[in-house]
Amino acid sequence: MFDDHDSGNFVFDFDEVANHLLEQGLDNSPSQLHGCLCGLLAAGAPAEAEAGLAQLQQALEVSLHGELAGQVLQLYKVSAEALEDEEFDFHPLLPDDEVEISSRTGELARWCNGFLAGFAQANQRQVGQDSSEILRDMAAIAEASIDDDAEEEESEGSYTEIVEYLRFAVLNLFMDSRVDGPEAPEPQLH
Repeated sequence: MFDDHDSGNFVFDFDEVANHLLEQGLDNSPSQLHGCLCGLLAAGAPAEAEAGLAQLQQALEVSLHGELAGQVLQLYKVSAEALEDEEFDFHPLLPDDEVEISSRTGELARWCNGFLAGFAQANQRQVGQDSSEILRDMAAIAEASIDDDAEEEESEGSYTEIVEYLRFAVLNLFMDSRVDGPEAPEPQLH
């Protein structure tokens, strides 16, 4: 399911999760599932994996079971930890760089679609201007495609920039939900 790197972080195997989705007859992608889980967390969903799995199933209208459900529970836990990591070690679950840029771009769009579905499912509050702008950007990225006239190097560079932007945009949304959440104290004027 995942590889253990020296840093102690877990990296989920995109193809293995995709195979489990196919085995269950689902046309969702690992990117879409991870995006949805991250959207739930960024909107303030509880860190308990079972709650995340239930909300994911509602947001994407899927029913996960068996080993895939177990993987998604673990992915939720790992994603919550990555979003809270002070080293900013959060990364969206996307195909490896060896995969064609057009496929990776499609998965990036699916990740954003999943994120938006998860965020909408769990969000219980008015978002601020910065968060609104990030969500609009994600909606635009969800429509991303490759410019057939662009050089491959240019497309690769754009893809890398967008993924890096997404990493920090999600971290900002996550932090905003913790600061502006219902448990945040009201500011007092003196």
